[in-house]
Amino acid sequence: MEIKILCPLWGQEHLALTAFLGKIKNAGFDGVDTWIPGNKADRKKLFDYLQAHQLHIVAHQHQASGANFEEFKKSFLHNLYLCAEPGPILINSHTGRDWFTLDQSLELIETARNFTDKSGIEVVHETHRGRIGFCPQMAEKLFERCPHYLITADFSHWTCVTESLLESFESIINIAISRTRHIHARVGYENGPQIPDPRAPEWHYAVNAFTNWWDKIIEFNRQTDRKFFTITTEFGPPPYMPTVPFNRSPVADQFEVNCFMKNMLQDRYAS
Repeated sequence: MEIKILCPLWGQEHLALTAFLGKIKNAGFDGVDTWIPGNKADRKKLFDYLQAHQLHIVAHQHQASGANFEEFKKSFLHNLYLCAEPGPILINSHTGRDWFTLDQSLELIETARNFTDKSGIEVVHETHRGRIGFCPQMAEKLFERCPHYLITADFSHWTCVTESLLESFESIINIAISRTRHIHARVGYENGPQIPDPRAPEWHYAVNAFTNWWDKIIEFNRQTDRKFFTITTEFGPPPYMPTVPFNRSPVADQFEVNCFMKNMLQDRYAS
């Protein structure tokens, strides 16, 4: 199983699209984790560059909207088809809202499943605050009801929501590990979704907790016939990145941190 390390566009939007893509290629990333541009000219730039430079893409569905469930479901399906245009390895989805009922959440998972059956592109649902899998307790209900509920493991949201390193949720974490098909490798902690800098020794306890979960996810997927496994180094810009009071400068360089994470993960999973 090949491990592909991707860079997020998030936080680099100030760059021209081709400049950003050149930057991540030169830095040694295998591809990009990003939303599909609404502008057709930008879509063509993105798709052409990926093809010309043999970069991979995980398409990021976060745009679905609606004032009620039916509106959201319609927008959700529309955006899944938009995400399918470049032939991504998979689609990472911000699915639903945390106030949708359990049955409504299951209906969206089934909508994604039907889309996958028609398109051949796997949809995985990010464990993100404000979405259907926003906490381990809700994810457990979805796991129990839906055997094809597959996830992007971003456990930084769960550590934030539960104000813990998930010590009380071991059984749910074990199920989540078996359902994970993509990782967002951001490290959270008990009081937030992102530690300031994974290189700092005071945060090694959190990095160790997260790498332990990621190791188990990689090992589980290595036991299957998956050709690729994708990891996005998803340390984000302010306000995810803490800033210095008054001058609002970030305490670390986001791209440097994501490059550090890329190198660490490449070394860790080189075999």
